[in-house]
Order: sequence, then C-alpha cells, then structure tokens
Amino acid sequence: MKKCLIRYGMSLVVVFLLAGAGRLQAQEVSAPGSIPKGDKAPAAYFTGDVWVYPLGIDSAAHWLTAKVTFAPGAHSNWHKHPGAQVLVITDGVGYLKEKGKPVRVLHKGDVVTIPAGVEHWHGAKPDSGLVQIVVNPDISKGVTNWGTRVSDEQYHKP
Repeated sequence: MKKCLIRYGMSLVVVFLLAGAGRLQAQEVSAPGSIPKGDKAPAAYFTGDVWVYPLGIDSAAHWLTAKVTFAPGAHSNWHKHPGAQVLVITDGVGYLKEKGKPVRVLHKGDVVTIPAGVEHWHGAKPDSGLVQIVVNPDISKGVTNWGTRVSDEQYHKP
C-alpha cells in the first residue's frame, strides 16, 4: 500500500510538471554553459553596460527568471519588486544595497532573497563584472517599480 501511494504521488508530480511546462514560452536551446548575454538593458534604469537574457516566464504561475550581466561598475537604479526577488550569483563580484542596511558584497555562488517591497539596487563592483540569475517568484502585481539613479557617493560607499 505504501509503495502504491508513493508511486501515485510521484505520478502526480510528473503530471503537474508536464502541465506547467506547456505554459512556458519557447526558448532557444544553447550549448551547455553558453547562455547568451542577451539584449542591452534600458539606460533609463541602469548605469553602465548591462545585458538581460530572459530565461523563462510563466504568466499563469506568476514568475519569471532572467540572466543579467553587468560590466564592471554597472548597476541598477534604486527599485523594488511587488513580489520578492532572488539573486543567484553565477560569476564575478558585485554589490547589493537594501535601503537602511549596509552594502553587501556578492560573490559567485551566493543566493540572496530580497523581500517584497524592499527598495534596493545591485550591480558589479568597479573592478569586476557580475553575472546573476534573477528569479521573481510572484509577478502577479507587477515586476519592478523603478526609482531614482544611485548617486556616485552611494555606489562608492560600500
């Protein structure tokens, strides 16, 4: 009986995964380890050179994920997300600054969750690029509310 319940549970997991996969937008398949850099991000929201490559979005489940590449010294404006944001640092060294908290230095392998509604900025250190995978697990109320540019003083005051 126990084995039957386990098999049934596993079958349900597979069915839900397959059903969810049908809602994903088709993506170009890349060679292992070669996710494209993507398109240049809008200068209105970033200082320096930043590229964004969408990895997936599921509007029915309300999530999205993307690869974001920052050139040395590049960073976002202040902004916040109606839902949380998760950053997975895959290369380089960068900064994360949440309003009212000290700057956090980010390294390859770090995984950081920024709570919903917390104003913050993130980007590369002046002497290093930064590559991150961003996950917005709840975009039902929107993705990003953009704020003001990060001043040179704010950026250079880690």
